This record gives sequence, C-alpha cells and structure tokens, in this order.
Amino acid sequence: MRIGFVSTYPPIECGIATYTQYLTDALKTKQTDIYVVSHIGGSGPQVFPAFDYEDGDLAEKAFSTMIRFTPDVVHIQHEFGLYGKHLGVSVVPLILQFKMLGIPVVSTLHTVYPHMDMQHRTILEAIISNSDRVIVHEPYQMETLKGFLPELLHSKLRVIPHGAREVEIIPDAKAKLGLPEDKKVVLIIGYIRPSKNFELIVDIFPDILAKYPNAVLVMAGKTRGQEYIDYRNQLLDRIANSPARDNIIIIRGQLPQPVFDQILCAADVVVLPYKIVSQSGILAHCLAFGRPLVASSSRALVETLDWAKAGLVCNERDEFIDSIVRILSDDKLAQDLSNNGRHFVKTYISWSIIADKHLDLYREITYVPKVQVRIITTE
Repeated sequence: MRIGFVSTYPPIECGIATYTQYLTDALKTKQTDIYVVSHIGGSGPQVFPAFDYEDGDLAEKAFSTMIRFTPDVVHIQHEFGLYGKHLGVSVVPLILQFKMLGIPVVSTLHTVYPHMDMQHRTILEAIISNSDRVIVHEPYQMETLKGFLPELLHSKLRVIPHGAREVEIIPDAKAKLGLPEDKKVVLIIGYIRPSKNFELIVDIFPDILAKYPNAVLVMAGKTRGQEYIDYRNQLLDRIANSPARDNIIIIRGQLPQPVFDQILCAADVVVLPYKIVSQSGILAHCLAFGRPLVASSSRALVETLDWAKAGLVCNERDEFIDSIVRILSDDKLAQDLSNNGRHFVKTYISWSIIADKHLDLYREITYVPKVQVRIITTE
C-alpha cells in the first residue's frame, strides 16, 4: 500500500513534524510505501518539500506534487496555521482536490479544544465533511466533535492515541549536560508560551526548595521565532528575581531530538502545568523514558495519566508543591511511576502498535476488487 502524507517534517522543529517522522518510520517497517509532501525545510528519504506556510497557492502545490506518486491513501496531519492564512484554511481545497480524483483522505486533527470559536469549528467541520476518516488522539476530542457535528459525520471519527518510542534511558545524562549529579532535577521543557504556565513552577520553586533543599529547577526551551517574546522576557525576569534563582538552570538553544532526550533523562520529575492543551507530544516522550510526571488537570493530560498510572495530577498551587516534593522524596513512588509509564508505552502506544491501527484504518477505505481470485498486494 502506498500512503502519501501531507505534513510538516524534520528538521523543521515542530511537534507535528516529529510525530509524522515516527509514524511514517513505523509504517515503513510494515510493507508500506511512504511519500511525504512537506513544507519547505523538510527533508529525508521520499520527503518532498513543496510549499511554504503562507503560499497563496499552497493547496495546488501540495496536490500537484502528491498526485505524481499515485497514492492509495492521502493522510493529512492537521494543525491550525500549518496550511496558510486564516487558521490554515487552504487545507480544505487540498482535501477537495483529492476527493474529486477519488483518492481516499484521512485527516488527523492534532488540536481539538473543548471550547472552540466559530472559525475553528468551521474549518474542522469542512475537514471532517470531506475526509473519509478523521483521527483524534483522545476520547474527549471525539466527544467534543460529536457535540457540534451532524450525526451523519460521527461514523468517520476514530480515536488513535499519540504514539511513543520504545527507548533505553540514557545513562549519566546529568553529567553529560553539566547538571549537578548530586541534585534532583525538576524539569519544565518545551516551547515557551503562555498556555504552558511555566511561571507557576518558577513561582512555587522556593516553596519546593524549603521542603526539599536538594533540588534544582531546569527550564529547557525557547520561543518559536518572535512568538511570545514578551511572555518569555517576563518569565526570565521572574527567574532573575526569584529567591531560589541560585537553584534554577536554563538550557537555551536548539533542542534536536538527541539533546531533548538527554534532557528528559536527566529529570527526576517532569512538570506539565499547562493551562490549555489538546494533546501533548512531550507527555508521550516522558512516558517513553519513564519520567515521573506532575501535571495540571487539563483533560488531555488527566485521561492519559489515569490510564498509564505514570504521574500525579494537580488542580491548585499547593497540590503542585506537594506532588513534586512527594516524588522527589519517595524513590519507590518515583520508580513505580517510571515503570508504569514504560509498561504503558510497550503495551498500548508504541509506534508499532499505533502504525498497525493506522493500517487497519487505511484498509477500511481502500478499494479491494470483489472477485473470487487470490489477490497479492505489493509494497
């Protein structure tokens, strides 16, 4: 089976790019032929950069490149803003062009917020109406979509969780990064933006230190271009003025996957204090490396952690303090959370398992001749 992906792709630094790389790598091990039509900047075997974010003719460029590879299925990775202006509305005519040729389209919606304005809902309804199948990562996202979609579209929706790698924990990660080996690391990591709520952990860190003095707070991340520069500067000012600043370390610069992995492995607890989140790739990476987690009660985080038993969920400031200190102080609890996360990945969401779920979905919508003869499908 030949699958054509339309997506951003590494070395572009983007969660959707990383997701697509891991999913397509897993699919390639299962007798599929994969082509990726990507934004300018993507590269790799059978990856064809064809369009840029603001191209007025984005849909035509992506379509005309993809049809050269005669895909059996086209799989679009959707995030608002990836496909042009006006929240990325160019994805809709792109889907329509494939539909007019009779090529089945699967769309993965990486962001479905519990409460959406009219513009977001309009785009999602158009995507779902014209796709053959639509994937979301969380059950609550399906419930949200069913809440405003016509009932005849409900049968198109499928839940396939965000995948995670089966990896080995990197030894001596603290030493390799130059972090103090005799301290326990509380980590906040990822793109710096207000929805991540990193300021909460900076503000409570003096209280954490008062209860567990042998800790350091590490913030690893950056802004995406000029996005949220004011917020970043305010966060840095908070750190500079913190009474615990001598125990706070900032890791700056690019975070390619090997560096990102090393930072995760240096953490004794990873905190996800997010205000708003639809689903989290960082959560999947933490589970893969068995990092004990403390997370906000955002629904996407709660459902996964409740299933995986790999972390503690908090609603208020004091709960974050107590949960972080509890994990730092209790080695058995930390190890149990770590083991649970890695077991969850291996049993439920390894990329191999997630790739099989995608293949089942592709087979639902591809044409198989209804004749009484033996059929052999080639790669």
